[in-house]
Amino acid sequence: MGLDLVIFIAAILFGVFIYWRESQGNKLYKFVNKVFNSKELQMKPDNKKGFVYKQAFLPRLVYVVGFYLLIGLIVQFVSPFEIFTSYNGISAFSSISVGTLIGTYLANFVLKSGKVIEEKSDSLGGIVQDTLEKGKDIIEEIKAKDDEVKPEEEIKEDASQKEGKSARERLKDKGYLK
Repeated sequence: MGLDLVIFIAAILFGVFIYWRESQGNKLYKFVNKVFNSKELQMKPDNKKGFVYKQAFLPRLVYVVGFYLLIGLIVQFVSPFEIFTSYNGISAFSSISVGTLIGTYLANFVLKSGKVIEEKSDSLGGIVQDTLEKGKDIIEEIKAKDDEVKPEEEIKEDASQKEGKSARERLKDKGYLK
């Protein structure tokens, strides 16, 4: 279990690295696209899409699992390690695949939030200032309402004036009490 956790964390970091690398430039994806697609189907030069960058979930899953499957098969046949014949090898394969996918989505979140912060950094100060002003206004309103609250003695006097006759007096007026 310890080795799987280490592999998983390393795979997350590797996924972040892959995503960041493809966000900077996607020359390998453009090369593969140029080799496998006809002239009409090839991507435009200004398109930033890569194997994991700006891809939907299923193509990203296929590319990541295919990459690790290819690496695993090479290791299986070239070295004495038998990756796909033991439980530990299959577990490590799944950990590294899922970790890389999680890492790519984590990097996507970080890069997008960084861009949003850069865009909103100028207006962020104004938003904070507006929020502080609104908070001060609310506190002043609460203080003003507290000053308008009547003391308990005035409340009792008002209640007694509103009642008029007591319940006993009203019953006597109706003839129920003597």
